[in-house]
Amino acid sequence: MAIKVLSPKDLGKPLGMYSHGVVAAGGDLVVVAGQVGMDAIGKLAGTDVVAQTKQALENVRAVLAAAGCGMKDVIRFQTFLTGAEYIEGFMQARREVFPRYFPDGAYPPNTLLVVSRLVRPELLVEIEAMAVKRGGRVATPRPQAKAGARKARATTRRR
Repeated sequence: MAIKVLSPKDLGKPLGMYSHGVVAAGGDLVVVAGQVGMDAIGKLAGTDVVAQTKQALENVRAVLAAAGCGMKDVIRFQTFLTGAEYIEGFMQARREVFPRYFPDGAYPPNTLLVVSRLVRPELLVEIEAMAVKRGGRVATPRPQAKAGARKARATTRRR
C-alpha cells in the first residue's frame, strides 16, 4: 500500500517522530496526526485552551489542504485535553470556528479524552482527524495476463 507523507509548508516540523498527516490507499483516506496549539514557527498560540484549540484546528485544516481535502471531508476527530477544567474552553472554541468549517451544521464525530499531559507541559489540547478525500479513485488491480499474452502485446506495441 502506497502512503504519501504530508508536510505542509505552512506548518512547522512535527514535535517528534511522526508526520503531520498521510494519504493512504490511492488518496481516499487521510489521517492527520495529533495537532497542537503551535504555529509554523513553533510559537504557542496562547496559554489558554481556547486559543490553543483554534490553532490546533487550523493546523488540522492545513494538513487536510495539503492532501487536497477540507474540514468538510473530516469523518472523525479525536481530542485530548490535559484537564477536565478545559472542556468548556474547548467547546467554546468549537462553537466559534465550527460554523465556518461546517456551515451545514453536520459535525464529524469526536472522541474527547482527558489525559495527564501531552508531549510538552504547556500544551493543553491535541486534535487528531481522519478524512475521506472525495472523488479519489482507488486503483483496482488488473488481472495478471498470461506470459504469452504479455509478450504478444509487447511485440505489437513495438511495431
